[in-house]
Amino acid sequence: MAHKVVSIVLGGGRGTRLFPLTDQRSKPAVPIAGKYRLVDIPISNCLNSGYNKIFVLTQYNSASLNKHIKNSYNFSIFSKGFVDILAAEQTADGDRWFEGTADAVRRTQKNLHNVDYDYVLILSGDQLYQMDYAALVDFHVENGSEITIATIPVHEREATGFGILKSNEDNEITSFIEKPSSDLLPDWSSEVSPDMQKKGRNYLASMGIYVFSKGVLKQILADNPGMDFGKEIIPESIGEKRVLSYQFDGYWTDIGTIASFFEANIGLTDDIPSFDLFNETVFTRARMLPPSKVSGTTLNNAIIADGCIVSGDKIDRSVIGVRSRIGNGTVIKSTYMMGSDYYEQLDEVIEMTTSQAPPPVGVGERCYIENAILDKNCRIGNDVRIKGGKHLVEGDYKTHSVVDGIVVVKKEAVIANGVTIGC
Repeated sequence: MAHKVVSIVLGGGRGTRLFPLTDQRSKPAVPIAGKYRLVDIPISNCLNSGYNKIFVLTQYNSASLNKHIKNSYNFSIFSKGFVDILAAEQTADGDRWFEGTADAVRRTQKNLHNVDYDYVLILSGDQLYQMDYAALVDFHVENGSEITIATIPVHEREATGFGILKSNEDNEITSFIEKPSSDLLPDWSSEVSPDMQKKGRNYLASMGIYVFSKGVLKQILADNPGMDFGKEIIPESIGEKRVLSYQFDGYWTDIGTIASFFEANIGLTDDIPSFDLFNETVFTRARMLPPSKVSGTTLNNAIIADGCIVSGDKIDRSVIGVRSRIGNGTVIKSTYMMGSDYYEQLDEVIEMTTSQAPPPVGVGERCYIENAILDKNCRIGNDVRIKGGKHLVEGDYKTHSVVDGIVVVKKEAVIANGVTIGC
C-alpha cells in the first residue's frame, strides 16, 4: 500500500568541515561524482521510492543550490510532485537563522499545510547511499511506530562520532547517547546480523534519517523546545513515544569532512564500487553537452563525465567532472577534478596559452597532480606539480587548502605555470 509521505531534506548547516568546498556554496550543492550535487542523492532516493513531495531546507550560500533545484526538478503540470527550497527568512514571527535541525523543521511547518500527507520523512543532505524509503515507511506503519530511526551498524572506531542507540528484540529503542566517549562504548554494543558481527560492526548508529507520524511530529515540535533532533528531540522521546530502529545494512557514508568526501568520490572508481551509479537512477540537471574526447591518454579506473577534452598522459583512479580540459603530458592520480561551469572559446584558450594572461580553465600541459580535489573553474598552468600526502602541514592559503593530507584547490583559483604544491 502506498502511503502519503512528504520528505524534508536538511541542508542548512554551514558545512564548515567541508571548507573550502563550502566557501561559496551550501553543503547540499557541493558537486559529487563529476556531474551530480550532494542534494541529488536524497532527492533521487525519494523519487526512486515513489515519493515526489520534497522540501529542501537551507540557509547559507543557497544561490547555487536554488539554481540547481530549479534547473533539475521540473514536474509536469499534471503532477502534484515538487522539489522546493525553504530558506530561513525574516517574518513577523522572527528573523533569526535556523538553530538546529528540529528548529528548521518547526519554523517551516507552515509550508506543509497545503500538502496531503500522513508521514514525514526527514533526511540529511550530506550522505551517500541508496535506500528504498518505501520499505522504511512500510516498517514504520506495520509496526505501529510513532518515530522510526534508520540505523546502521558501525565499528568501534567510528561509534564515537555518531549518535549510538540500543534496541530490544522488538526493535524498540530503549536508550540513546550522542557521540559516546570510547570508555563508555562497551556498554553500548547491540544485537546485529551475523554478517555485521563478522565485520566487527556491533554498534547501532543513527543515520540521521527519521520517519514521524504526522500528528506526533506536530505535537513534539509544539511541546518540546529542543533545537536539534539528534541531541534533544529523539533522546527525550524515548520512553515517551514508540520509537523504533530500522536497521539498514547497505553502503552508507556520512560526507561531513574533506577526507570522507574525497574517499567517497575516489571510491566510485573501484572495479566494484560500494555505491553503484549504474544500479538506480541518480537524477540531476540535464545538460546538453557533447561526448567527451580522449586523445592518447591511458585511463585506469577513471570516471570521465560529459563534455571533457582530455589529452593527458595518464589518468589513474580519478574522477573527472563535466567540461574538464586536461593538457598533453599531464598525469592525474587519485584526484577529483570537479570540472567547469562553462567553455572558453578556442581563440581565448590559444591566446591564454601563448601570452602572460592567466592560464585557461582546466589543467595545462606536463602537470602532475595526486591526492587532490580541484574545485570548479580552476585555472592550472603548465608544468604544475600538486601532490597531497600526510607529510603536508594543514593550512588555508590563497589558492588552496590542505586538509587531512589532501590538497584542495579552491573554486576559480589560478595556479601559475611551474608552481609546486606539496612536493
